Amino acid sequence: MVSKSDQLLIVVSILEGHHFPKRPKHMLIVEAKFDGEQLATDPVEHTDQPEFATELAWEIDRKALHQHRLQRTPIKLQCFALDPVSSAKETIGYILLDLRTAQETKQAPKWYPLLSNKYTKFKSEIQISIALETDSKAPVDSFKAKGAPPRDGKVPASLFGLEPKDIVAVLNEEGGYHQIGPADYCTDFFVMSVTIAFATQLEQLIPCTMKLPERQPEFFFYYSLLGNDVTNEPFNDLINPNFEPERASVRIHSSVEILRVYLALQPKLQIHLCCGDQSLGSTEIPLTGLLKKGSSEISQRPVTVEGAFILDPPNRAKQKLAPIPVELAPTVGVSVALQREGVDTQSLIQLKNQNEHVPQHSKKRVLTPIKEKLTEPKSPSVSPLPPHNQSPPTKDDATESEVESLQYDKDTKPNPKAINPAVPASVAQPVTIANASETASGQKIAVPATSHHFCFSIDLRSIHDLEVSFPINCVLRYSYPFFGSAAPIMTNPPIEVRKNMEVFLPQSYCAFDFATMPHQLQDTFLRIPLLIELWHKDKMSKDLLLGIARIQLSNILSSEKTRFLGSNGEQCWRQTYSESVPIIAAQGSNNRIINLSYTMTLEDYGLVKMREIFVSDSSQGLSAVQQKPSSLPPAPSEVQTEPRETLEYKAALELEMWKEMQEDIFENQLKQKELAHMQALAEEWKKRDRERESLVQKKVAEYTILEGKLQKTLIDLEKREQQLAITETELQRERKELKSERERNLQELQDSVRRAKEDCVHQVELERLKVKQLEEDKHRLQQQLKDAENKYKILEKEFHQFKDQQSNKPEIRLQSEINLLTLEKREQESQMARLKKQQEELEQMRLRYLASEEKDTVNTERQELLDIRNELNRLRQQEQKQYQDSREIASGKMGGPHGSTMEEGLDDYLTRLIEERDTLMRTGVYNHEDRIISELDRQIREVLAKNNASN
Repeated sequence: MVSKSDQLLIVVSILEGHHFPKRPKHMLIVEAKFDGEQLATDPVEHTDQPEFATELAWEIDRKALHQHRLQRTPIKLQCFALDPVSSAKETIGYILLDLRTAQETKQAPKWYPLLSNKYTKFKSEIQISIALETDSKAPVDSFKAKGAPPRDGKVPASLFGLEPKDIVAVLNEEGGYHQIGPADYCTDFFVMSVTIAFATQLEQLIPCTMKLPERQPEFFFYYSLLGNDVTNEPFNDLINPNFEPERASVRIHSSVEILRVYLALQPKLQIHLCCGDQSLGSTEIPLTGLLKKGSSEISQRPVTVEGAFILDPPNRAKQKLAPIPVELAPTVGVSVALQREGVDTQSLIQLKNQNEHVPQHSKKRVLTPIKEKLTEPKSPSVSPLPPHNQSPPTKDDATESEVESLQYDKDTKPNPKAINPAVPASVAQPVTIANASETASGQKIAVPATSHHFCFSIDLRSIHDLEVSFPINCVLRYSYPFFGSAAPIMTNPPIEVRKNMEVFLPQSYCAFDFATMPHQLQDTFLRIPLLIELWHKDKMSKDLLLGIARIQLSNILSSEKTRFLGSNGEQCWRQTYSESVPIIAAQGSNNRIINLSYTMTLEDYGLVKMREIFVSDSSQGLSAVQQKPSSLPPAPSEVQTEPRETLEYKAALELEMWKEMQEDIFENQLKQKELAHMQALAEEWKKRDRERESLVQKKVAEYTILEGKLQKTLIDLEKREQQLAITETELQRERKELKSERERNLQELQDSVRRAKEDCVHQVELERLKVKQLEEDKHRLQQQLKDAENKYKILEKEFHQFKDQQSNKPEIRLQSEINLLTLEKREQESQMARLKKQQEELEQMRLRYLASEEKDTVNTERQELLDIRNELNRLRQQEQKQYQDSREIASGKMGGPHGSTMEEGLDDYLTRLIEERDTLMRTGVYNHEDRIISELDRQIREVLAKNNASN
C-alpha cells in the first residue's frame, strides 16, 4: 500500500490572463487534462484581463509521478469561449505544461502564451504556476476537483448502482490475485498475460545526437500491468535483438461486465524501450478489443490482442523527425491474452528467427515484479529425458521453454529429442569409449493461426506507345519488401524499344509466396503502391533512370474471386487483374514516356497450419583411449629375446605413442579453441560492422533527407530571388514610368499655368482698353450733352424773346400755336433724338460686347430698327400732316408771310435725317446697300427736292 508521505497533489494555479479581446456576450473557461482526468475552471467574463483565480489538483503517488516524468506526460490546458445562450464552446487556444517543471518548493507564476491562438491580432497569455504538494490530510468539502467523465459511456444497466470510480484493481495479498469491482459482483477468476516475443529495426530509435554509455549499453522493454512495473531481460544488440520471449501473468477476480467497463476506463497499455532511465520509444496497445460488447467469446476460448506494433520515438512532433518507411519502422511483437481459469490458451504471435537454440530443459523464467503477481502453479525445474517408448509429457508436468510458454496445443504432441546411441566397442582391441551426448532443443518458428498463405504473381507483359523520339534499351526493375525480400527484381536481357512498337518483355514473370493476415495485406496494398522503374542501359555510359510507373496493388482486392482446389484438395481462391499504366518521366515535367501492360494474380490458400521445426545438434567425442596390454607368458631363460620384444621397450614405446597422441589432442584442442576464438572475433566484428553499417545507413538516410530539404530550400530561395529580381525590375520600371508621368504632368501643369497667366494678362489689357474707350466715349457724350444743353438754353431764351414780341398780335397767336406745335414737334424730335442716342449707345455697347453673336441677334436688332423706322415714318407722316394743316392755315389766312418759317422747318428735318443716317453709318453695322440707309437717302432727296421747288 502507498503511504501518505508518498501521496502527492499536482496543483495547477490558473491566476489571470491578459491581451484578450473584449466579448461581452461570451464567457472564458479553461479545461485541464492530465492522465485521462479532466478538470475545468469556473466561467469568467470575456474581458481583456480575465481573472480565473482557480486551482486544479490531481492526486498521484511518487511512483506514478516518476513514470509520467519518464514518459514526459504533459498537462494540456485548453481555453474556450463559452456562449451562455446557446452553450456553444469555441476553441481559442491551448497550453502544454511540462510535468518535470513541477517541484515541491513554491515557484513564482509564469506567463504562458496561447498556442494556435484564434485571436491572431492579440498575443493572449495566461499566468500559471505548477507545484507539488504533500497530500497529508483528507480532502475537505470546501474544494473538490471535478471528476473526469467515464471514457466509454455509462455503466451497464446490469451493474445499476455501481459508479465507474468504484471499479478499481485492489491487490489481495492472501489470495494472490487482484480484485476488480466490489466483492459481491466478482464471480469468476481470469488470467491476463502480456508477452513480448520479438523486436525488429530497433536501431532506428537511436538518434544521431544521443550518446550511449561507453560500456556495452543494456536495453530492455518496460510496461505497467495493473500497477506493477514489468521489465524483460536486458539485451545489448539493437540490430539483432536476442532475447527470449517472456510472459507476465496476473490473476484477476471479477466478472465479465465489470472487467469490460474497467478495460474501457483504463488507458492503452504502453510498452517502452528503455536504456537506463531514458525511454527510446514507445507504443500503445488498446485493451478495449479484448472484451467486445455483446461478445461471449471469452467463455469458450481465450481472447487476445496481438501483432507487431510500431515503436514511436518520444516527442516526434517536437523533434520534427522525418517519417520512416513502413519496412524500416521499429516494431515489437506483443500478445495480450485474457482467459478464464481452466481454459487453454494458444498465442498467435509470430516469433522471429533467433540465432541461438533454446534448450528445452532450461528453467522457466518467471516475471514477477511483486510476489503476488504470478498466480500460476510453478512447474518442476528439470525433468529427466523420457525414453522413446514412454508417453509424451503433458502441459502441467512438462518442462517449458520461454517459447513453449506462448503456445499450448489442445492435442498432445510427442516432443522429439535427439538422442545419439553410444558407439560400440571395437572387437579387434578392447578400447573403452565414453559417450558424451547432450540434447539440445532446436529453433522453433510459430506462425499465427489467423495468417493466410498467399501467392502473389505479377507478369510485366509488354511496353508500347513510346513517346520519346530516340530508341531506348530498357530494363524494368522493382522491389516490394512486404513480400519477404527487399532484393530488386529485374527483367533480363535489355530490349530495344522504338516508336510505334509493342515489345514483350523477357523474364518478366515473378511469384511470391508469403504468409500474413488478410487485414494487414489489405492495409499494405492500400498504402504502398508497387513502383516499376524504367532504366536505359548503355554500354558506353552509366545506366539512366527514365521513368517510374505506379501500380496500385489494391485494385486486385476488388476484382472477382474464382475458386480452385489446391494440391492437397483444399479450397482456394484466385483474383486476377490486368491493365495498362503510363510510365511517367522521373525528372522534369510529368510527361508520359511509355505505357506498360501487366497482369497480377493473388491466390489465397487459406489458413496456415501450425508447424514447429526442431534443429538438433549433438556431438560425440572420445574422452580417453586406453589400451590394456595383454599378459604374455614368460619366455624361457635360455632363449634369447629381441630388445624390441621386451616389456620395457613396449612400455616405453606405448608411453611415447601416448605422449604423441596427447600432443596431437592438445594441438587439436588449441586449434579448436583458436578457431572458436577467431569465429567469436569474426562474429563480433561482423556484429560491430553491421551496427556501424546500420548507423551509417541511418545517418546517410537522415543526411539524404536533410539534403533534400536543403535542395528544396535552395530551390525555394532561388525562386524567391528570381521573383524578387522580377519584382524589383518591375518596381523600377513602374518607378521610372511614374517619374516620367509626374514630370510630364508637372510640365503640362506649368504650361497650363503659364498660358492661364498670359490669358489673364491679355484679358486684363483688353478690359483696360475697353474701360479707357468707354471713358473716352463717356467724356465725348458728356461734352455733346453740355453743348446740346447750351444750345437748348439759347434757343429757349430766343423763343421766350420771340414769344414776348409776338404775344400781343393775332398773327402772333397763330404763330404761337404754330410755335407750340413746332415745340411739341421738337420735343418729340428731341425725344426721338434722345431715344436714338440711347439706342446708338446701346447699339455701340452691344456691338462691343456681343459682336460675335449669331445672325438671329442681328435680325432682332434690325427688327427693332425697322420698328423705330416705322415709328419715325409714323411721326413723319404725323408731322407732315400737321405741317400741311399749318401750311394750309398759313396760306389761307396769312398768305406768304410765313414762307420763310416752313423753309426753316424743312431745313431742320433735312438736318435730322442726315444726322440719323450718319449715326447709323458710324456704328459700322450698316452700309449704303442696307434698306434703312437707302430709305433715309430717299427721304433726304425728297426733302432736298421740295426745298429746291419752294425756292
